[in-house]
Amino acid sequence: MDRVICLLVLSTVPQLVIAVPPVASLIPTVELVSGHSRVFSGENVRLTCHILDIHKSNWDYLWFKESEQLTQHGKHLTLWKTKVKDTGKYYCQGTRDTAVGNIQTLKSQPLEISVDGGLAILQVPPHHSLVGDTLNVTCRVRGTPQLHEVILYRDGVEVLRQQGLSPHLHLTDLSLEDNGVYSCRASWDIERQTVSVISVGVPVQVLEVLSEPVLEIVQRGDWITPNMIKLICHHQYNAPAPVPPVSYFFYKDNNRLGIATSVNYDLVKQTPGEYSCKVKVSKLNISRWSQPKRFGRVQGPQGKMPHRELLSIAPTVPPQAAQPSSHRSTAIPTPDEGLTQSSGPLLKPSQSMPSSLQSTAQSLYQTPLAETDDLSMESVNMSGMGPLV
Repeated sequence: MDRVICLLVLSTVPQLVIAVPPVASLIPTVELVSGHSRVFSGENVRLTCHILDIHKSNWDYLWFKESEQLTQHGKHLTLWKTKVKDTGKYYCQGTRDTAVGNIQTLKSQPLEISVDGGLAILQVPPHHSLVGDTLNVTCRVRGTPQLHEVILYRDGVEVLRQQGLSPHLHLTDLSLEDNGVYSCRASWDIERQTVSVISVGVPVQVLEVLSEPVLEIVQRGDWITPNMIKLICHHQYNAPAPVPPVSYFFYKDNNRLGIATSVNYDLVKQTPGEYSCKVKVSKLNISRWSQPKRFGRVQGPQGKMPHRELLSIAPTVPPQAAQPSSHRSTAIPTPDEGLTQSSGPLLKPSQSMPSSLQSTAQSLYQTPLAETDDLSMESVNMSGMGPLV
Protein backbone atom coordinates (compact mmCIF):
# COMPACT_ATOMS: atom_id res chain seq x y z
CA MET A 1 0.00 0.00 0.00
CA ASP A 2 2.88 2.39 0.84
CA ARG A 3 4.42 1.75 -2.59
CA VAL A 4 1.17 2.61 -4.32
CA ILE A 5 0.91 5.93 -2.44
CA CYS A 6 4.51 6.89 -3.34
CA LEU A 7 3.92 6.11 -7.00
CA LEU A 8 0.74 8.16 -6.97
CA VAL A 9 2.49 11.22 -5.49
CA LEU A 10 5.41 11.04 -7.92
CA SER A 11 3.09 10.65 -10.89
CA THR A 12 1.29 13.91 -10.02
CA VAL A 13 4.43 16.05 -9.52
CA PRO A 14 4.90 17.00 -13.23
CA GLN A 15 1.31 18.27 -13.32
CA LEU A 16 1.88 20.49 -10.27
CA VAL A 17 4.86 22.46 -11.65
CA ILE A 18 3.46 23.49 -15.04
CA ALA A 19 2.89 27.13 -14.02
CA VAL A 20 6.32 28.79 -14.09
CA PRO A 21 6.72 32.52 -13.43
CA PRO A 22 8.47 34.75 -16.00
CA VAL A 23 12.27 34.94 -15.98
CA ALA A 24 12.58 38.35 -14.33
CA SER A 25 16.28 38.74 -15.20
CA LEU A 26 15.62 38.56 -18.96
CA ILE A 27 14.03 41.59 -20.62
CA PRO A 28 14.08 41.60 -24.44
CA THR A 29 14.49 44.71 -26.56
CA VAL A 30 12.71 45.68 -29.79
CA GLU A 31 14.78 47.37 -32.51
CA LEU A 32 14.18 48.69 -36.01
CA VAL A 33 15.89 46.67 -38.74
CA SER A 34 14.57 48.68 -41.68
CA GLY A 35 12.26 51.63 -42.11
CA HIS A 36 11.70 54.31 -39.51
CA SER A 37 9.50 54.80 -36.47
CA ARG A 38 7.53 57.39 -38.54
CA VAL A 39 6.62 56.26 -42.08
CA PHE A 40 4.15 57.04 -44.83
CA SER A 41 1.22 54.67 -45.34
CA GLY A 42 2.17 52.02 -47.87
CA GLU A 43 5.79 51.72 -46.66
CA ASN A 44 7.26 48.69 -44.86
CA VAL A 45 8.71 48.43 -41.36
CA ARG A 46 10.77 45.52 -40.02
CA LEU A 47 11.37 44.93 -36.29
CA THR A 48 13.55 42.42 -34.45
CA CYS A 49 13.50 41.07 -30.89
CA HIS A 50 16.79 40.65 -28.97
CA ILE A 51 17.14 38.50 -25.82
CA LEU A 52 20.48 38.76 -24.02
CA ASP A 53 20.79 35.18 -22.72
CA ILE A 54 24.24 34.09 -21.53
CA HIS A 55 23.14 30.43 -21.79
CA LYS A 56 22.37 30.82 -25.54
CA SER A 57 19.02 29.09 -25.15
CA ASN A 58 16.69 28.62 -28.11
CA TRP A 59 13.77 31.02 -27.77
CA ASP A 60 10.47 31.42 -29.56
CA TYR A 61 8.99 34.91 -29.77
CA LEU A 62 5.61 36.47 -29.09
CA TRP A 63 4.64 39.86 -30.56
CA PHE A 64 2.12 42.36 -29.22
CA LYS A 65 0.58 45.59 -30.47
CA GLU A 66 -0.62 47.48 -27.41
CA SER A 67 -2.29 44.71 -25.33
CA GLU A 68 -3.24 42.54 -28.33
CA GLN A 69 -1.10 39.49 -29.16
CA LEU A 70 -0.25 39.21 -32.86
CA THR A 71 -0.15 36.02 -34.92
CA GLN A 72 3.55 36.32 -35.81
CA HIS A 73 5.95 34.20 -33.72
CA GLY A 74 9.40 34.66 -35.25
CA LYS A 75 12.37 36.74 -34.14
CA HIS A 76 11.42 39.37 -36.75
CA LEU A 77 8.16 41.22 -37.28
CA THR A 78 7.47 42.82 -40.67
CA LEU A 79 4.67 45.30 -41.25
CA TRP A 80 3.97 45.14 -45.00
CA LYS A 81 2.40 48.13 -46.80
CA THR A 82 1.50 49.79 -43.55
CA LYS A 83 -1.82 51.50 -42.96
CA VAL A 84 -2.69 54.30 -40.56
CA LYS A 85 -4.36 51.73 -38.31
CA ASP A 86 -0.95 50.05 -37.81
CA THR A 87 0.10 53.02 -35.65
CA GLY A 88 0.78 51.91 -32.07
CA LYS A 89 3.26 50.54 -29.53
CA TYR A 90 4.87 47.17 -30.29
CA TYR A 91 6.31 44.71 -27.75
CA CYS A 92 7.99 41.30 -27.87
CA GLN A 93 8.41 38.48 -25.38
CA GLY A 94 10.55 35.33 -25.33
CA THR A 95 9.13 31.89 -24.59
CA ARG A 96 10.51 28.33 -24.54
CA ASP A 97 9.61 24.88 -23.26
CA THR A 98 11.66 23.27 -20.49
CA ALA A 99 11.53 20.10 -18.39
CA VAL A 100 9.51 21.99 -15.76
CA GLY A 101 7.13 23.68 -18.17
CA ASN A 102 6.91 26.78 -20.34
CA ILE A 103 9.18 29.70 -19.39
CA GLN A 104 8.64 33.27 -20.55
CA THR A 105 10.70 36.43 -20.31
CA LEU A 106 9.17 39.72 -19.30
CA LYS A 107 7.75 41.94 -22.03
CA SER A 108 10.12 44.35 -23.73
CA GLN A 109 9.89 48.10 -23.54
CA PRO A 110 7.57 49.39 -26.30
CA LEU A 111 8.68 50.71 -29.68
CA GLU A 112 6.14 53.15 -31.11
CA ILE A 113 5.42 53.12 -34.84
CA SER A 114 3.53 56.05 -36.42
CA VAL A 115 2.00 55.63 -39.89
CA ASP A 116 1.11 58.95 -41.57
CA GLY A 117 -1.38 59.24 -44.40
CA GLY A 118 -0.40 62.82 -45.27
CA LEU A 119 2.18 64.36 -47.61
CA ALA A 120 4.94 65.38 -45.16
CA ILE A 121 6.62 63.70 -42.20
CA LEU A 122 9.19 65.05 -39.76
CA GLN A 123 11.45 62.17 -38.76
CA VAL A 124 13.24 62.72 -35.42
CA PRO A 125 15.57 60.44 -33.38
CA PRO A 126 13.67 57.71 -31.52
CA HIS A 127 15.27 58.59 -28.18
CA HIS A 128 15.71 61.79 -26.20
CA SER A 129 18.51 64.24 -26.94
CA LEU A 130 21.01 65.70 -24.47
CA VAL A 131 22.00 69.28 -23.70
CA GLY A 132 24.84 70.29 -26.01
CA ASP A 133 24.01 67.67 -28.67
CA THR A 134 22.90 68.32 -32.25
CA LEU A 135 19.32 67.45 -33.23
CA ASN A 136 19.28 65.81 -36.68
CA VAL A 137 15.83 65.64 -38.31
CA THR A 138 14.50 64.93 -41.80
CA CYS A 139 11.50 66.60 -43.45
CA ARG A 140 10.29 63.85 -45.80
CA VAL A 141 7.77 64.53 -48.55
CA ARG A 142 5.75 61.78 -50.22
CA GLY A 143 6.96 61.22 -53.76
CA THR A 144 10.35 62.93 -53.14
CA PRO A 145 9.88 66.10 -55.22
CA GLN A 146 12.79 68.54 -55.73
CA LEU A 147 12.51 70.87 -52.74
CA HIS A 148 13.65 74.48 -52.79
CA GLU A 149 12.96 75.40 -49.15
CA VAL A 150 12.47 73.62 -45.81
CA ILE A 151 11.44 75.36 -42.56
CA LEU A 152 11.63 73.83 -39.06
CA TYR A 153 9.19 74.98 -36.36
CA ARG A 154 9.13 74.50 -32.60
CA ASP A 155 5.74 75.01 -30.95
CA GLY A 156 4.62 76.84 -34.09
CA VAL A 157 7.58 79.27 -34.12
CA GLU A 158 10.21 79.13 -36.87
CA VAL A 159 13.64 78.07 -35.59
CA LEU A 160 15.49 77.13 -38.79
CA ARG A 161 15.10 77.88 -42.51
CA GLN A 162 17.07 76.09 -45.21
CA GLN A 163 17.29 76.68 -48.95
CA GLY A 164 18.12 73.90 -51.40
CA LEU A 165 17.23 70.30 -52.18
CA SER A 166 18.27 68.64 -48.91
CA PRO A 167 15.45 67.63 -46.53
CA HIS A 168 17.91 67.17 -43.62
CA LEU A 169 18.03 69.81 -40.87
CA HIS A 170 20.50 70.17 -38.00
CA LEU A 171 19.80 72.14 -34.81
CA THR A 172 23.10 72.51 -32.94
CA ASP A 173 24.03 73.06 -29.28
CA LEU A 174 20.73 71.98 -27.76
CA SER A 175 19.52 73.44 -24.46
CA LEU A 176 16.55 72.75 -22.20
CA GLU A 177 14.70 75.55 -24.01
CA ASP A 178 14.67 73.35 -27.13
CA ASN A 179 12.10 70.99 -25.60
CA GLY A 180 8.85 71.17 -27.53
CA VAL A 181 6.72 69.94 -30.42
CA TYR A 182 8.46 70.19 -33.80
CA SER A 183 7.03 70.29 -37.31
CA CYS A 184 8.35 71.16 -40.77
CA ARG A 185 7.15 72.86 -43.94
CA ALA A 186 8.53 71.82 -47.34
CA SER A 187 8.06 73.80 -50.58
CA TRP A 188 8.67 72.95 -54.24
CA ASP A 189 7.54 74.15 -57.67
CA ILE A 190 5.10 72.43 -60.03
CA GLU A 191 4.33 74.05 -63.38
CA ARG A 192 5.43 77.51 -62.21
CA GLN A 193 3.40 77.24 -59.02
CA THR A 194 4.80 76.78 -55.50
CA VAL A 195 3.39 73.92 -53.45
CA SER A 196 3.88 73.75 -49.66
CA VAL A 197 3.01 70.98 -47.24
CA ILE A 198 3.44 70.86 -43.46
CA SER A 199 3.93 67.84 -41.22
CA VAL A 200 2.13 67.01 -38.00
CA GLY A 201 3.88 67.90 -34.74
CA VAL A 202 6.37 65.53 -33.14
CA PRO A 203 7.51 65.89 -29.50
CA VAL A 204 11.26 66.27 -28.90
CA GLN A 205 12.70 65.87 -25.41
CA VAL A 206 16.03 67.41 -24.38
CA LEU A 207 17.53 66.28 -21.07
CA GLU A 208 20.53 67.28 -19.00
CA VAL A 209 23.29 64.69 -18.78
CA LEU A 210 23.23 65.16 -15.01
CA SER A 211 20.23 66.73 -13.31
CA GLU A 212 20.39 68.84 -10.14
CA PRO A 213 20.39 66.36 -7.23
CA VAL A 214 17.83 66.46 -4.43
CA LEU A 215 18.92 65.51 -0.92
CA GLU A 216 16.62 63.38 1.25
CA ILE A 217 17.22 62.97 4.99
CA VAL A 218 15.78 59.76 6.51
CA GLN A 219 15.63 59.22 10.28
CA ARG A 220 13.93 55.83 10.48
CA GLY A 221 14.34 52.64 8.52
CA ASP A 222 16.40 49.48 8.12
CA TRP A 223 19.96 49.73 9.38
CA ILE A 224 19.36 53.23 10.79
CA THR A 225 20.12 53.35 14.54
CA PRO A 226 18.48 56.00 16.78
CA ASN A 227 21.59 58.25 16.76
CA MET A 228 22.09 58.09 12.97
CA ILE A 229 20.45 59.57 9.86
CA LYS A 230 20.57 58.42 6.25
CA LEU A 231 21.42 60.93 3.54
CA ILE A 232 20.15 60.00 0.06
CA CYS A 233 21.19 61.96 -3.04
CA HIS A 234 18.52 61.60 -5.76
CA HIS A 235 19.29 62.61 -9.36
CA GLN A 236 18.88 61.62 -13.02
CA TYR A 237 21.85 60.46 -15.06
CA ASN A 238 21.31 60.37 -18.83
CA ALA A 239 24.78 59.76 -20.24
CA PRO A 240 24.95 57.51 -23.33
CA ALA A 241 26.61 54.09 -23.11
CA PRO A 242 29.23 53.27 -22.04
CA VAL A 243 28.16 55.19 -18.96
CA PRO A 244 31.05 56.68 -16.91
CA PRO A 245 30.93 56.07 -13.14
CA VAL A 246 29.39 58.55 -10.71
CA SER A 247 30.85 59.71 -7.39
CA TYR A 248 28.80 61.05 -4.48
CA PHE A 249 29.91 63.52 -1.79
CA PHE A 250 27.99 64.51 1.33
CA TYR A 251 28.46 67.70 3.36
CA LYS A 252 27.39 69.19 6.67
CA ASP A 253 27.74 72.97 7.03
CA ASN A 254 29.92 72.91 3.89
CA ASN A 255 32.38 70.42 5.42
CA ARG A 256 32.74 67.11 3.62
CA LEU A 257 31.59 64.00 5.49
CA GLY A 258 34.00 61.17 4.81
CA ILE A 259 35.31 60.12 1.41
CA ALA A 260 33.59 59.89 -1.96
CA THR A 261 31.29 56.92 -2.47
CA SER A 262 29.92 55.06 -5.48
CA VAL A 263 26.44 54.72 -3.93
CA ASN A 264 23.97 57.57 -3.56
CA TYR A 265 23.52 57.35 0.23
CA ASP A 266 25.48 57.60 3.46
CA LEU A 267 24.83 56.97 7.16
CA VAL A 268 26.06 59.77 9.41
CA LYS A 269 25.74 60.80 13.03
CA GLN A 270 22.48 62.61 13.82
CA THR A 271 23.48 66.21 14.55
CA PRO A 272 21.73 69.51 13.68
CA GLY A 273 23.09 71.37 10.68
CA GLU A 274 22.76 72.22 7.03
CA TYR A 275 23.30 69.18 4.79
CA SER A 276 23.94 68.95 1.06
CA CYS A 277 25.27 66.51 -1.52
CA LYS A 278 27.25 66.69 -4.74
CA VAL A 279 27.23 64.33 -7.73
CA LYS A 280 30.35 64.23 -9.89
CA VAL A 281 31.24 62.48 -13.16
CA SER A 282 34.98 62.93 -13.47
CA LYS A 283 35.33 61.55 -17.00
CA LEU A 284 32.77 64.05 -18.31
CA ASN A 285 34.03 66.89 -16.09
CA ILE A 286 30.50 67.44 -14.74
CA SER A 287 29.38 68.03 -11.16
CA ARG A 288 26.08 69.24 -9.66
CA TRP A 289 25.15 70.39 -6.17
CA SER A 290 21.89 69.89 -4.34
CA GLN A 291 20.11 72.69 -2.54
CA PRO A 292 21.06 72.76 1.18
CA LYS A 293 18.65 71.12 3.58
CA ARG A 294 18.45 71.84 7.30
CA PHE A 295 18.12 69.14 9.93
CA GLY A 296 17.29 69.74 13.57
CA ARG A 297 17.52 73.09 15.32
CA VAL A 298 20.23 75.05 13.55
CA GLN A 299 21.98 77.87 15.45
CA GLY A 300 20.63 81.36 14.71
CA PRO A 301 22.43 84.50 13.56
CA GLN A 302 24.70 84.42 16.64
CA GLY A 303 26.17 81.11 15.48
CA LYS A 304 28.94 80.60 13.01
CA MET A 305 27.96 81.85 9.57
CA PRO A 306 28.13 79.19 6.80
CA HIS A 307 31.03 79.80 4.45
CA ARG A 308 28.76 80.15 1.41
CA GLU A 309 26.90 83.08 2.99
CA LEU A 310 30.17 84.62 4.22
CA LEU A 311 31.69 84.64 0.76
CA SER A 312 28.51 85.78 -0.96
CA ILE A 313 28.21 89.01 1.11
CA ALA A 314 31.88 90.03 0.93
CA PRO A 315 32.03 93.69 -0.22
CA THR A 316 33.04 94.46 -3.76
CA VAL A 317 36.12 96.55 -4.52
CA PRO A 318 35.49 100.12 -5.78
CA PRO A 319 36.91 100.80 -9.25
CA GLN A 320 39.61 103.15 -7.87
CA ALA A 321 40.74 100.75 -5.12
CA ALA A 322 43.81 98.54 -5.36
CA GLN A 323 43.43 94.93 -6.50
CA PRO A 324 42.64 92.72 -3.45
CA SER A 325 44.41 89.54 -2.43
CA SER A 326 43.04 86.24 -3.74
CA HIS A 327 42.28 85.07 -0.19
CA ARG A 328 40.99 88.12 1.65
CA SER A 329 39.21 91.29 0.63
CA THR A 330 40.81 94.65 1.54
CA ALA A 331 37.95 96.87 0.33
CA ILE A 332 36.40 99.18 2.92
CA PRO A 333 32.59 99.55 2.73
CA THR A 334 31.24 103.10 2.78
CA PRO A 335 28.86 104.41 5.48
CA ASP A 336 25.96 103.79 3.07
CA GLU A 337 26.72 100.08 3.34
CA GLY A 338 25.86 100.03 7.01
CA LEU A 339 29.23 99.78 8.76
CA THR A 340 28.73 103.02 10.74
CA GLN A 341 26.00 105.51 11.48
CA SER A 342 28.41 108.48 11.74
CA SER A 343 26.91 111.80 10.63
CA GLY A 344 30.29 113.27 9.68
CA PRO A 345 31.34 113.99 6.09
CA LEU A 346 32.47 111.22 3.78
CA LEU A 347 36.23 110.63 3.54
CA LYS A 348 38.07 112.08 0.62
CA PRO A 349 40.37 109.76 -1.34
CA SER A 350 43.45 111.46 0.15
CA GLN A 351 42.26 111.19 3.78
CA SER A 352 43.12 108.26 6.06
CA MET A 353 40.34 106.23 7.65
CA PRO A 354 39.42 107.11 11.29
CA SER A 355 40.43 104.51 13.85
CA SER A 356 36.79 103.95 14.91
CA LEU A 357 35.78 102.97 11.36
CA GLN A 358 38.91 100.84 11.04
CA SER A 359 38.11 98.86 14.18
CA THR A 360 34.48 98.40 13.07
CA ALA A 361 35.51 97.03 9.67
CA GLN A 362 38.08 94.68 11.20
CA SER A 363 35.65 93.32 13.76
CA LEU A 364 33.06 92.58 11.04
CA TYR A 365 35.28 90.93 8.44
CA GLN A 366 38.47 89.72 10.05
CA THR A 367 36.83 87.76 12.84
CA PRO A 368 34.76 85.36 10.62
CA LEU A 369 37.70 84.85 8.27
CA ALA A 370 39.93 83.96 11.20
CA GLU A 371 37.49 81.20 12.07
CA THR A 372 38.24 79.49 8.77
CA ASP A 373 41.99 79.29 9.37
CA ASP A 374 41.66 75.76 10.68
CA LEU A 375 39.80 74.59 7.54
CA SER A 376 41.44 73.08 4.52
CA MET A 377 41.61 75.05 1.30
CA GLU A 378 39.07 72.58 -0.08
CA SER A 379 36.47 73.85 2.37
CA VAL A 380 37.20 77.53 1.72
CA ASN A 381 37.70 77.56 -2.04
CA MET A 382 34.12 77.62 -3.28
CA SER A 383 32.33 79.03 -6.28
CA GLY A 384 28.77 79.61 -5.13
CA MET A 385 27.64 76.07 -4.47
CA GLY A 386 30.24 74.58 -2.12
CA PRO A 387 33.78 73.16 -1.84
CA LEU A 388 35.56 71.79 -4.85
CA VAL A 389 36.78 68.22 -4.84
